[in-house]
Amino acid sequence: MIRFSLRCDKSHRFESWFGSGADYDRLSAAGLVSCPVCGGDKVEKDLMVPNIGARSGESARDAAPDLSAPASPAEQALAELRARVEARSENVGRNFATEARRIHEGDAPARPIIGEARPAEARGLIEDGIPVVPLPWSSRKGD
Repeated sequence: MIRFSLRCDKSHRFESWFGSGADYDRLSAAGLVSCPVCGGDKVEKDLMVPNIGARSGESARDAAPDLSAPASPAEQALAELRARVEARSENVGRNFATEARRIHEGDAPARPIIGEARPAEARGLIEDGIPVVPLPWSSRKGD
């Protein structure tokens, strides 16, 4: 594994791990390396500080990235937004369209809900004047 410091054409700086330098080159050439802040795919290697280990085989920085921690301020903001929304809403799962319709028609108590809806169900809610907003994360386990 190798960690590269990267920079997009909008000067967002970030780091990413690759199996090898050749893996980075192959993914970059295919346009598969993108900026986690803006999503741009014009990414180049940035200047890097040598990573000299304290002992043989160890690095001075963490040996592996903490993938559970936000990698950027944008990821941190999204994580905080998600926590607030999930704490203040009832997750009705796949019953979202039905429950949103019941709330709109006054057949269920008004409250913030989150859940899943098929695209056709979401379109139907919008066409009927029921306000819905897609969330930028999945509610499925393991995301």
